[in-house]
Amino acid sequence: MDTKRKGTGQAASSVVTEEAAQAVLRRGPARELSSAEEQVMRMRLGAAPPRTSELEWTERDLSEDQQIELQAMQIEAWMKWKQHLAAQRTTRVAPARTLPAPQPSRAKEKIVRALRKKA
Repeated sequence: MDTKRKGTGQAASSVVTEEAAQAVLRRGPARELSSAEEQVMRMRLGAAPPRTSELEWTERDLSEDQQIELQAMQIEAWMKWKQHLAAQRTTRVAPARTLPAPQPSRAKEKIVRALRKKA
């Protein structure tokens, strides 16, 4: 990105990091970029669209079979999401674990006997 300095006519360069570009794209649409350029930047940087933005739909009309298939995929994705949330809820409140029963240890018993003799 080149910018001109005031009064000098010399070009100055500035560096934009990936993190800064992702943050700008996360905040909202980039005003200086066309929609195609913005999509390329999002794909290149792996930046997700803002949470408040609406999903874009395809321009072409879908046939009835394609609409049914799309609806089936949406239902399947929703069901998987519900399973994921339920699994998260169960793992957050884990039941209290019971401790394993102590196993007899010959070396441990020997140490305990030696300590008892000293006392």
